[in-house]
Amino acid sequence: MADAFHQLWVPLRGGVVDLEPLGREHEPGLWQAARETDWTWMPLDASRSPNAFRRWLDWLLQNAAEQKIAPFITVQRADGRILGSTQCHDIRPEHRRFEIGGTWLARSAWRTGANVEAKLLQLEHAFSLGYQRVEFKTHPENARSRRALEALPAQFEGILRKHLIIREGEPRDSAYYSVIDDEWPAVRANLQRRLRELQTPRSHDAP
Repeated sequence: MADAFHQLWVPLRGGVVDLEPLGREHEPGLWQAARETDWTWMPLDASRSPNAFRRWLDWLLQNAAEQKIAPFITVQRADGRILGSTQCHDIRPEHRRFEIGGTWLARSAWRTGANVEAKLLQLEHAFSLGYQRVEFKTHPENARSRRALEALPAQFEGILRKHLIIREGEPRDSAYYSVIDDEWPAVRANLQRRLRELQTPRSHDAP
């Protein structure tokens, strides 16, 4: 398990963003990004206050120390600004699968290619390590997240009812998606195409 964890929790370099293993030193920049996003569908609201954010960060770092979660920050390459965070969790190397989740970005990074490239980097790394399945879950009513997963495209597998207990003891259903190794070449080509389109200036933007 230790080897599998450390193989996953490494820096991933892209053209638009980099993914860096989360550390305590990232707290100020990550807090600024957290205040600029929508936590409606997350299990907790880390943007509520600095104390709430710190408790969330402490939880991530403790779970990383116990090798339960591999948390990353998403960094804009152009200026080094922290845009958000994502995680690898439920890491099961014996079954060659894990889940990508806890993903969020500051609103200013939406529709910039940051999320597209982050998923491309994470999935490329997963399948290069020999994983055969990468899972995603989201709230069934989170239409924005579900559209993003379907655009990968990830395969919708169904809804697990009362799957989680969140916030004030509230039960939550989970909509599950996955990408498997057989699908990866087509998914990779689609993500690369989308990233190119997002980076190509529209004709009305040209000088």
